Amino acid sequence: MLGKSGLCSGRIPGSIEKVCPMLDLLVRNAVFPDGRTGMSLAVHDGRFVEVAAGLAAPAHTVLDADGQLVSPPFVDAHFHMDATLSYGMPRVNQSGTLLEGIALWGELKQALGFEALVERALAYCDWAVGRGLLAIRSHVDICDARLLAVEALLEVKRRVAPYLDLQLVAFPQDGVLRSPGAMLNLKRALDLGVEVIGGIPHFERSMEDGAESVRLLCRLAAELGLRVDMHCDESDDPLSRHIETLTAETMRHGLAGRVTGSHLTSMHSMDNYYVSKLLPLMAEAEMQVVANPLINITLQGRHDTYPKRRGMTRVPELLASGINLAFGQDCVLDPWYSLGSGDMLEVANMGLHVAQMTSQAAMRQCFDAVTVNPARMLGLDCYGLAVGCHADFVLLQAHDPVEALRLRATRLKVYRRGRLLAETPPATARLHLDGRPGLTSWQLRESRKH
Repeated sequence: MLGKSGLCSGRIPGSIEKVCPMLDLLVRNAVFPDGRTGMSLAVHDGRFVEVAAGLAAPAHTVLDADGQLVSPPFVDAHFHMDATLSYGMPRVNQSGTLLEGIALWGELKQALGFEALVERALAYCDWAVGRGLLAIRSHVDICDARLLAVEALLEVKRRVAPYLDLQLVAFPQDGVLRSPGAMLNLKRALDLGVEVIGGIPHFERSMEDGAESVRLLCRLAAELGLRVDMHCDESDDPLSRHIETLTAETMRHGLAGRVTGSHLTSMHSMDNYYVSKLLPLMAEAEMQVVANPLINITLQGRHDTYPKRRGMTRVPELLASGINLAFGQDCVLDPWYSLGSGDMLEVANMGLHVAQMTSQAAMRQCFDAVTVNPARMLGLDCYGLAVGCHADFVLLQAHDPVEALRLRATRLKVYRRGRLLAETPPATARLHLDGRPGLTSWQLRESRKH
């Protein structure tokens, strides 16, 4: 049974014994992100059939979490998989700006091959799974009449379906009005199976064209019953205010809860009075927002001397307004970003630093921004650590979400539908101190107690 958000909220009635005589998997002694300790998760047929403290039941496999954190899998609400792992092709972005990155991508996509696209995307998906990232929303450029990237990522989506949820956004990188044939290409991409409508109003030729693109794309989404996720106001210009139009069109077309504004970096530079008007309107429209900390602070503020603007949108204020906000990876080794690894804990760690969200409650909000919040944004069914949900989870080498963020904790085990997908040995330093060679830091600490 699903709640309004799409997250699992129901229960399977009856005792474990009535559901199944022998569990597939029993996880014991786990800490949950909400602070519950000593928790157990009973898994049968790919789902959680009981979640409670101190469960004991026959199981084919018993996993002792040993007081460490069990989390639902990480979710990336904003990525560009068609460009990933292409760094240096055809050359490196020397200015480090968004516009040079777009120009480089324009050159590169003409030389892309189907198999190379597929192989790079599959390699990245392998990285993702190893880091407990099991759901990704990827924008895919449709401003190429061949739709080569669309067909390649649809093939990737098919191949990774057993172990990773890949949701695709039809993204007109060069502007749906600015690029000839882009609207037709976008509709063709939707017909092929792309699920979400994208846009980039601030890259159209004028503010008026940008606003018109928002109106056209939201009308199309309403007609087709689809979600919307627009690159919106990815600029240092405080007068780039397409989020206002996107919010208004969301209300006009009854799209509340189905529209995401990605980046919103201009909000960082907007007048405070204007933002005080904007935030309640966004909350009323149930707008959702993705900030991309690593990329926003790298690309924005490039024309500043000092002081330099951070460029990331107003994360604490958006959250305080009740707006569902997620952090995205955005780019890994591509024309826009020379780093990255698919580690959503790195993304959240940077997000909390840039937003100065260093209280215990705020850091836990940052953990939610790479787990439950993006899961709601993508509309993932049966996501979470509750009875009836898919048995998808990550065992982390940490005792709570804050420690996980601080250490970028090792993903000890990654499960999907109750099946082990990946495991990594615990990160342990061996110290050669006090004449006791080869002791772990924990062993050395214990020895000093005596």
